[in-house]
Amino acid sequence: MAFFSSTSPHQRIKRRTPEIMKMVVLALIPGVLVHSYLFGLGIYVQIALAIATAVASEAIFLTLRKRPFINSIKDYTAIVTAVLLAISIPSLAPWWVIVIGTAFSIVIVKQLYGGLGQNIFNPAMAGYVLLLISFPVQMTAWLPIESMQAFPVTIMDTLSLIFTGYSIDGYSVTQIKTSIDGITLATPLETIRNALHVGDTISETLKTTLFSPDSLQGSQWVNLAFLAGGLYLLKKQVILWYIPGSFLVGMIVFSFIPFATDPELFPSPLYHLFSGATMLGAFFILTDPVTASTTVKGRIAYGLLCALLVVIIRDFGGYPDAVAFAVLLANICVPLIDYYLKPKVYGRRRS
Repeated sequence: MAFFSSTSPHQRIKRRTPEIMKMVVLALIPGVLVHSYLFGLGIYVQIALAIATAVASEAIFLTLRKRPFINSIKDYTAIVTAVLLAISIPSLAPWWVIVIGTAFSIVIVKQLYGGLGQNIFNPAMAGYVLLLISFPVQMTAWLPIESMQAFPVTIMDTLSLIFTGYSIDGYSVTQIKTSIDGITLATPLETIRNALHVGDTISETLKTTLFSPDSLQGSQWVNLAFLAGGLYLLKKQVILWYIPGSFLVGMIVFSFIPFATDPELFPSPLYHLFSGATMLGAFFILTDPVTASTTVKGRIAYGLLCALLVVIIRDFGGYPDAVAFAVLLANICVPLIDYYLKPKVYGRRRS
């Protein structure tokens, strides 16, 4: 999250890192609540496992390096990484999935690069991509909204599914996500991608069960909830508007171009905005102060680059959602962006 800080003697840091991270967690609450209401309570189990793993991983690694870990844990950066990763994976994913992903994010992506402020990749998204590539079956086991699930899932079923793979009555996640008519349901983005690959059109796909008003609005409500949390961060000046603003505008512009050429083969800009992890990415992931651009022009370019990559991967790539891949690819480009878009030094002329 891009927060206000500057080098002395001109200004002082307005907020300390723990305070900022607490506000970020607070802003995530609306999205988590809506997600759990629509898709079940598994997200809370994943968050608890992720936080426990993040804290333990950071404490163990810092102890091995013979460095104090209390202050590092108290800055809440590991907790924010854990929560972001936990809400990015399927809520009924096996327990070991979130443990592996969180440990990788904290130990490999964050601590091995030197700890807070030294990592070049967004830890949560790096962990997500590792899990998606390594465990594609578990990472694509997304549930439809509860009203479309073949069997009701209680809290005990949720715990049993996460830790054993089966509900109390012996149903697997695949059986639960299969509708009454025997069709295995997927996320809206995944459904459109698969349908287009087999030759169906957008209008034909939108007539399927998954795109009933209740189901489609589930994804939209989650995105709206994260949008509300993002606006809260903007109001409190925890983040700046440059990255989320340029990213969302870029999503509209870049998705409109293929949509205008053939609306039967490419989703509309509105659909891109409120599907997948668009709002979560815009306000909570792209705005990571360590891995994002640090200049004003650079932040705008960074947001536009992420938007372009998301649209390209969604429309032409093999993965239904693309925020994680776009962020990691853009992270690689940040030094180059900052080099060419750095502001002019006061009192000097450009050569």
